[in-house]
Amino acid sequence: MYLKVRAHPGSKKESVKVRANNVLEIQVKAPAAANTRIRELVAGHYAVPVSAVRIISGHRHRSKMLCVGGE
Repeated sequence: MYLKVRAHPGSKKESVKVRANNVLEIQVKAPAAANTRIRELVAGHYAVPVSAVRIISGHRHRSKMLCVGGE
């Protein structure tokens, strides 16, 4: 499954919200280099291991494309 993610690093709280068109909006406490924490939150949201979540594009941007599962 492919997901579009919009990250908000440096937030006061952490949350995962599903917005329009199945875009996940993720707030992360960690600073701008929060890719590991984003993978952990998405894995927890979909109840899969962290190793099943890959960042396909957007490693250095707030907008990211993730792959969840073995696709």
